[in-house]
Amino acid sequence: MVPPATACQRGRMPLRTTKTWFGVVLDTRDARALARFYADLLGWQVFTDEPGWATVAPSKGAGYNLGFQSDAGYVRPVWPAGEGDPQMSMHLDLEVDDLDEAVAYALSVGAELAQFQPQETVRVLLDPAGHPFCLYVDDTSD
Repeated sequence: MVPPATACQRGRMPLRTTKTWFGVVLDTRDARALARFYADLLGWQVFTDEPGWATVAPSKGAGYNLGFQSDAGYVRPVWPAGEGDPQMSMHLDLEVDDLDEAVAYALSVGAELAQFQPQETVRVLLDPAGHPFCLYVDDTSD
């Protein structure tokens, strides 16, 4: 059996960049406030704090970040969404060592516990803008 051709073999090259800063951006009504929440939650630093835009990362050279963009038309998603509700477009998964301790900390910095909890080893929380995020423990590793 012949393996399928890679993108390079088909004459297309993957995205090439010399930059190493990769991130995910969440829309919100107040980028600065949501950046401060995630900086507190994750113990990261705010690196960009401008009207309408903010970023947080664990360090300058980490290579990854979370970005936040203010959008006056932002509508808080509903989770789990019902028919016609504003739906989340993505969520963050954060592995933790102790689920109860992590949930307590997240609540103390401004998260909200979602009413629906689908799994015993996962807790769904909502950030101040309503984006769901999951705290979980990996019960398969030893």
